[in-house]
Amino acid sequence: MELNEAVVIVTGASSGIGAATAREAAAAGARLVLAARRYERIAALAEELPDAIAVRCDVTDSDQIRGLVDAALDRYGRIDVLVNNAGQGLHEPLEHVAPDDFRAILELNVVAPLAAMQAVLPTMRAQGSGSIVNVSSGTVLRPVPGVGAYAASKAALSMLSSVARAELADEGVVVSTVYPFITATEFHQVLRAGAGPARHAGGPQPQTAEQVAEVILDLVRSGAERADLIPARFGGSYEGEGSPA
Repeated sequence: MELNEAVVIVTGASSGIGAATAREAAAAGARLVLAARRYERIAALAEELPDAIAVRCDVTDSDQIRGLVDAALDRYGRIDVLVNNAGQGLHEPLEHVAPDDFRAILELNVVAPLAAMQAVLPTMRAQGSGSIVNVSSGTVLRPVPGVGAYAASKAALSMLSSVARAELADEGVVVSTVYPFITATEFHQVLRAGAGPARHAGGPQPQTAEQVAEVILDLVRSGAERADLIPARFGGSYEGEGSPA
């Protein structure tokens, strides 16, 4: 899919990977629908971009997801791309994970992306085309102690993506999954519980949000099934270099 003139919904667009994806897509000529709970941030970002609207949206609320889709259709008349980026981490040893915290990230990291996919699907099916990119996590591919609950939620999202890709293959709707590694964003400052990983000399350097955004948009363009951003020297397939925070 070409991004020029495409209508792109980005959830979790108020910072980090979401905001970077919006900027990169806008630079490619896309029209943006920015969704997040922090409305002031996405409103400021929408003002910065050539053609964008901001929609306050808690993606765990199905009514607000429907409102997001309606806002996109009211403004642009179509939806070409959905980037399911909204999510939250939970970094605690499994023996300390509070069930309520686990339920909360399952709701945000798994149920909400499914609901968003369901909400855009009728429009994409009617158009005969569409691209959905779900943002998973490299912890699914390379388990790390302390992130079991978070990785489990992202593993569930990855399976939803794979099945959706198979189910929608004949309808012109392409579903892809991206697996970011360590990214230099505020992600680790807004965890549901726990603390971010300790940095070690010689350890992996965080990738920038812009690097991840470029990969997300490459998935939209190519329709590839997945992109693994774990650096090759750490056992992944990503050949790019991480950048320090």
